[in-house]
Amino acid sequence: MLAMEKEFDSKLKIQGNNSNNSSNGGNVQRSKSFAFRAPQESFTIQDFELGKIYGVGSYSKVVRAKKKDTGMVYALKIMDKKFITKENKTAYVKLERIVLDQLDHPGIVRLYFTFQDTFSLYMALESCEGGELFDQITRKGRLSEDEARFYAAEVVDALEYIHNLGLIHRDIKPENLLLTNEGHIKIADFGSVKPMQDSSITVLPNAASDDKACTFVGTAAYVPPEVLNSSPATFGNDLWALGCTLYQMLSGTSPFKDASEWLTFQRILARDIRFPEHFSDKAKDLIDRLLDIEPTRRPGAGPDGYDALKMHPFFTGTDWQNLRKQIPPKLALEQVVHSGDADDSQESSWNPSHVGDGALRQVEGNSGPASSSESSAHITRLASIDSFDSKWQQFLDPGESVLMISTVKKIRKLTNKKVQLILTNKPKLIYVDPSKLVVKGNIIWSNNPNDLNIQVASPSSFKICTPKKVMSFEDAKQRAWQWKKAIEGLQSR
Repeated sequence: MLAMEKEFDSKLKIQGNNSNNSSNGGNVQRSKSFAFRAPQESFTIQDFELGKIYGVGSYSKVVRAKKKDTGMVYALKIMDKKFITKENKTAYVKLERIVLDQLDHPGIVRLYFTFQDTFSLYMALESCEGGELFDQITRKGRLSEDEARFYAAEVVDALEYIHNLGLIHRDIKPENLLLTNEGHIKIADFGSVKPMQDSSITVLPNAASDDKACTFVGTAAYVPPEVLNSSPATFGNDLWALGCTLYQMLSGTSPFKDASEWLTFQRILARDIRFPEHFSDKAKDLIDRLLDIEPTRRPGAGPDGYDALKMHPFFTGTDWQNLRKQIPPKLALEQVVHSGDADDSQESSWNPSHVGDGALRQVEGNSGPASSSESSAHITRLASIDSFDSKWQQFLDPGESVLMISTVKKIRKLTNKKVQLILTNKPKLIYVDPSKLVVKGNIIWSNNPNDLNIQVASPSSFKICTPKKVMSFEDAKQRAWQWKKAIEGLQSR
């Protein structure tokens, strides 16, 4: 384990070998060293009380974390070192850390400090207790035009700052637009950020994303047509995503949503937009302009810059100088369902022993056969690399991707069988025999909760119910509530 940590640290090292020049001839500010505003601390995960899980990515989780000695609450992004190394994501992680360190805007989440242990990297980010904008859209069904105007204006304000620095976010969507307790917008998740060649952001030589900037990144429903056609990234990419997000705020669904990712891409390429009747003419016109096939014609990307976007009739009456002083829309609170089970109050909270060196000590404490508790500690280590093993790819169609995956026990009356439960964006929900690598069950998908619903009994136990069958599962990672949220979130899109 020590050798693994040293190997990773050498790859993560933030010292560069080049001075202020770029290997590809660009003008991005390069530096031999970097003085971080957000320090690299020597904390351990045991210094924090971990709460509910805010979100899950391919190699990371974001968890509510309270520092025990100060009581300060953070959104702790926990990243799996082994997976980052295996998937060659080290440069992206370094770039996100360096970029976040230099951003200073009320509409962007702040990075406070970082630390690491044997298994994981940690970034302590500003905690946005109001949740995701996506959740507000889901709870309200759709937003009023006044609410959408308020949120869109705050996104525009933050995007103007980001673009003026020469950065492209590349993953603007309602899930990455977080809300403060008061209800103001903050842009999060800079894992796909791309510095342009004339960026004023300092980037280390060994911390850069794809230089061609035409690699497919982002989320299918918000990806612009030029990216699907492998054109280089531009500021217009974010403005297209803004148009999709504004459409979703006003309608409750993304403009190009279809039965599969492939069909979604076809609608994007065909620019197949259908406006609901309740959209105002001003809203339709702005969205229509933001979803222009030609990136430079999108308001904010042309020669008139952001003035063309801010002066659009949709934003009439917006006080651009005092956005953060305005009263935000009232937040719709999450409905709490009480089932009478005491464990439900824990929802998706974590114990510090589930991640980092706490798990390492438990597993390495016994060199003999692993006990059930030791196996559980190993399984619950963040983003177990087994979950992302290429062997599961054989169960996916071209273009299909895994949204959630876990080794779970399928509970029967007399026996329990370990299976790999897989949820994809198709959407598809299957369980696979992990030893024989054969599909043991295909749960018929339905967007109708009457035909497919999830009942959570405890943090580790849940049932998937269909009209013909009720299947019980036990997830050692205690992700029952995450399974429920993932499936219901896919049903609502």
